[in-house]
Amino acid sequence: MSRDVTELNVVLAVARRRGFRAAALELAMSTTAVSNAVAGLEARLGIRLFHRTTRSVSLTEAGRQFVERIGPAVAEIRLAIDEASGLSAAPSGTLRINCALGAALMTFTPVLHRYLQRFPDVTLDIVTEGRMVDIVGEGFDAGIRVSHSVPQDMIRVPISREIPLAVVASAAYFDRHSPPQKPEDLMHHRCIRGRLPGGLPSGWQFVRQGEEFTLHVPGPLILDSPQLMLSAVRHDAGIAQIPRWYIENELRDGTLVSVLTPWLLPLPGLSLYYAGRRHIPIALQALIDLIHEVNQAD
Repeated sequence: MSRDVTELNVVLAVARRRGFRAAALELAMSTTAVSNAVAGLEARLGIRLFHRTTRSVSLTEAGRQFVERIGPAVAEIRLAIDEASGLSAAPSGTLRINCALGAALMTFTPVLHRYLQRFPDVTLDIVTEGRMVDIVGEGFDAGIRVSHSVPQDMIRVPISREIPLAVVASAAYFDRHSPPQKPEDLMHHRCIRGRLPGGLPSGWQFVRQGEEFTLHVPGPLILDSPQLMLSAVRHDAGIAQIPRWYIENELRDGTLVSVLTPWLLPLPGLSLYYAGRRHIPIALQALIDLIHEVNQAD
């Protein structure tokens, strides 16, 4: 890339990573080189792009407007370079994906691990977080989420079928408490609740005679990770509603006990999604092709 394009790429990385050191690691550059690139561009533009303190780096208002304008253009330049290098070339470079931790765990063995084995020249940079992010604005090539939460303006590639849920507690918990026979019985139990991205506890979803309903259960714990919820269940802290995928082995050996199965609704399956545009990076197209291949094999 020319110096100008390289500097623009550096500015986007610093804005995305909110720091010079993190951007340098992403770009395989020294921190000094990143700082000099930003300072050089600021000097030529005559504006300050970032507020800098010893603890944080953030965009100025002028910097925010600048990044919003150059982001799509730099992405198009990268795509043009990919195309010019030949679509038949083996995928390489870095593929950045944003997803929830549970989604990453569920897709790692059937898809992501296989992708790494097939395309050793690609670096998968996977960022896991519960909140939905603007994958374009934050510099991701794609995201993986439950299908119904994918933004409507994105192209969606289904990865998995529906995800069965389970309401579970440890066998030891049910030795001390009578198992619930209907969803309303949960109001007398210690429930381990999840947290919605906005911060509020999530209700538990059920179905009765074809009618779906939400029950806002009580409980001493509110967590934002199925893994933490499962740990709490294993320590006899209460009842949780989590995907069965996490607990199949423990259900089989009787360590955990599932209840209320007839009232449970499955979650929609997982999907890869990306911004609609004419051309996509070679590494992302290779992942899409692999997902189709895995789905056909199933």
